[in-house]
Amino acid sequence: MGFRLLRGLVFAGLAVWSTLAVYYSNLPPGWMRSLASIFYLAVLFGILIRVRPWWVARMVLLALFGGVVAWFLLIPPSNNRDWQPDVALLPFAEVNGDRVTIHNVRNCDYLSETNYTVSYYDRVYDVAKLQSADLYVCCWGPPLIAHTMLSFGFEGGNYVCFSIEARKEKGEGFSAIKGFFRQFELIYVVGDERDLVRLRTNYRGESVYLYRLNGDIAVARQVFLGYMKQINRLKDQAEWYNAVTANCTTLIRGLAKPYVKNARFDWRILANARVDEMAYERKSLDQTLPFAELKARSQITDRAKAADKDPAFSRRIREKLPGIVTLREGARDISVKKQT
Repeated sequence: MGFRLLRGLVFAGLAVWSTLAVYYSNLPPGWMRSLASIFYLAVLFGILIRVRPWWVARMVLLALFGGVVAWFLLIPPSNNRDWQPDVALLPFAEVNGDRVTIHNVRNCDYLSETNYTVSYYDRVYDVAKLQSADLYVCCWGPPLIAHTMLSFGFEGGNYVCFSIEARKEKGEGFSAIKGFFRQFELIYVVGDERDLVRLRTNYRGESVYLYRLNGDIAVARQVFLGYMKQINRLKDQAEWYNAVTANCTTLIRGLAKPYVKNARFDWRILANARVDEMAYERKSLDQTLPFAELKARSQITDRAKAADKDPAFSRRIREKLPGIVTLREGARDISVKKQT
């Protein structure tokens, strides 16, 4: 009985997923996708009702599911679409030793979330002068889901922030469900904190938390260079965003995992509004305060609103935050793995 129930749940799950895959397909939008998904679902029920014996029905269903999966996996991503202005231009980097030139660092000037002027700049960063890595946790509504970003600080007070997002076309809104079905390409937005942070605090009404990450600066440098490889790869070849496997937090973990011993998977990687709690337990955040107090003191929403367009925005949002220290060579670390 238990096996039959499990088998039934598996088939039901496959039916739901494959029907949604047909609906969120690369067919023209509107009635054709709706008609195709209704027809597909009718075929599934027809097989269950009409085909006998049962093992033949199951084999036919598995073949049908397999066909949908194969078709789904062959849908190609593209860099050539009618993109929203804020994600229309991809960043890329030139790496020459410690000297890294990032092109298309975004710095939008906002009047509202949807009314903005897009601008970009190019900047040279000296990896040898990288001094810090900071984690942003941006809470936008659901109790267990947030948006995470990493920001790297350099000597002289320069910061560059990375936000891994779904790349949206004009008129397209984000949907977590669509995020499972190859509806969005992936983009690593490289931006000024006055853009990426202020957008969320000042115009989207999100609660944003800023934490300094502990550890050896060598890890931060390797992760920063990992970002350079990723933005260059996406410049050459588009990839799909996925709400679970390729999102803002799972991809950060993927960048850090080769160099960090305690990068094991944790359920809070997916329920990422709790990722700061996970980082605290792993001693990757300041340990001088209990976590609840650290979190309360790390919210920078009001500071960001007050700083607004100030050129000293990055300094002002960090003033008197706990744990804001410069990383050191060979510091106690989430530890660097030796590469073989």
